[in-house]
Amino acid sequence: MTLPKEPLPPFLAEPSKLGQEISVTGKWIPAKQGGLFRKSAESKEMLKEWEDIHADAKADAGVLSTEINHAVGEDAVLVHHVFKDHDALVNYFSTTATRHMGALTEVAKPELHLIRGLSIPAPVREALLAKNVPGVFGELLFGYVRDDYKRPDQETAIMVTAKWTCRPGVASHMEDLKYWWQRVGTEAHSIEEGLLRFEAYQVIGEDALIIHETFRSSDVLKFHLTKGTAEKYKKDIDKVATPEAYFFRGPVSWTIRTYSKFLHLPATYSSHGSAFTQPGGSMSDGTTA
Repeated sequence: MTLPKEPLPPFLAEPSKLGQEISVTGKWIPAKQGGLFRKSAESKEMLKEWEDIHADAKADAGVLSTEINHAVGEDAVLVHHVFKDHDALVNYFSTTATRHMGALTEVAKPELHLIRGLSIPAPVREALLAKNVPGVFGELLFGYVRDDYKRPDQETAIMVTAKWTCRPGVASHMEDLKYWWQRVGTEAHSIEEGLLRFEAYQVIGEDALIIHETFRSSDVLKFHLTKGTAEKYKKDIDKVATPEAYFFRGPVSWTIRTYSKFLHLPATYSSHGSAFTQPGGSMSDGTTA
């Protein structure tokens, strides 16, 4: 089924201010899992190694933001970086990442990484894939950002980054997937004022989208999942695509974790960990000036 294509409303079609910034959000797990009540030695070493990487990233002027967030309810970390531009990312992976990769991969394994920006040139893709990090690369299709890109309160805000992959066998599914997420963004703009950022990125080389959203608080996210656009359109989206990963960063309440399970989202939740943002912030996570 091919759904009717609708023009983008002006707020979804406004030129983005992301510039050349690139965001990377990904998951790492220890090479050896611990027991129910005790983490493995590899888990402890993984966290230590990521704290060392975090310290080096803070000293890199090309890294605008860096986070090392401990997963809730599982033995993992969610890492998030915002790079100033393409060259900054390539330089980081050829220096900091190279220095630490040997020690890190002795105790940990990378899972899916979601990389997004206005455009993702080949050298960026090659820099990540050369480290054997499983990643997908998304280029911005449409979206909106409220409050003139001002960074939300990090004590309450929740960032959600997800990948949706089309079901195989039907050529029209990709256009249908875009249609339904356009409907989500269009309606959320008017009925979900606390959804501060909504962006859809088309994945390079496959029929899939990366969706990135920023919610002002858990209450806003709860409304989104139970009464808002997620609740309204989830069944329609499920007909054409499947969620491959959902990364939640921020103070996610247990009720949110329950609701997202009802929606069958393959979610990883994380609490606030070590975080650093360069003065002025970024367009990707929000400005602080």
